[in-house]
Amino acid sequence: MLLLIVEDDDHVASALTSVLGRHGFDTVRARTGAQALDALAREPDLVLLDLGLPDTDGFDLCRRMRQRFDRPIMVVTARTDTRARIHGLNLGADDYVVKPYDVGELIARIHAVARRSAPRAETGTGTRTAGPIRVDVDTREVTVDGRPVQLTRKEFDLLALLARQPGVVFSREQILSEVWSTHWQGSQRTLEVHVASLRTKLGLADAVQTVRGVGYRLRP
Repeated sequence: MLLLIVEDDDHVASALTSVLGRHGFDTVRARTGAQALDALAREPDLVLLDLGLPDTDGFDLCRRMRQRFDRPIMVVTARTDTRARIHGLNLGADDYVVKPYDVGELIARIHAVARRSAPRAETGTGTRTAGPIRVDVDTREVTVDGRPVQLTRKEFDLLALLARQPGVVFSREQILSEVWSTHWQGSQRTLEVHVASLRTKLGLADAVQTVRGVGYRLRP
């Protein structure tokens, strides 16, 4: 998943790029509005847009980007007043995040916005693939190189979530929220057991990769 970071502050951009990289996102950075418009040719999956740019008004850039770009735009800014939030959303932003933000919440918001904006086949029905792994969300069937794999309900839900965006890291908190509908930290052990069982049943020890201190991702 490629994210376009529109941010003129080198320190902020560097820190954000590092965090997003650890969560499995690819990034491209633009320092100005002009660079941001040019970077749309890279076809990013989502834009993180700071409003304080040296060459243009951030709101105007948001409007111009929305005219030529149909994928999610998230405003990430220090502007906290309600009128600014409303104006940004009315111009076409899909979300509005105020600095300083919690990194975990930002990642969760990126996933949420991407999920809402994804084609139906990626969010609710259809087939998801990652290498030899094929996940049919409609029939709840899984195959590895054509070999059927029998999973429990939670194992399937976990695999289907990770297969939504292979290579992207899903935090433990997000997995627990979406698969187990809980945020109780005591459920972490349950998650670890299901991951271990999933690896065994898939017959691919490195298919579900652990990202220390963050969560898990499906090897693309």
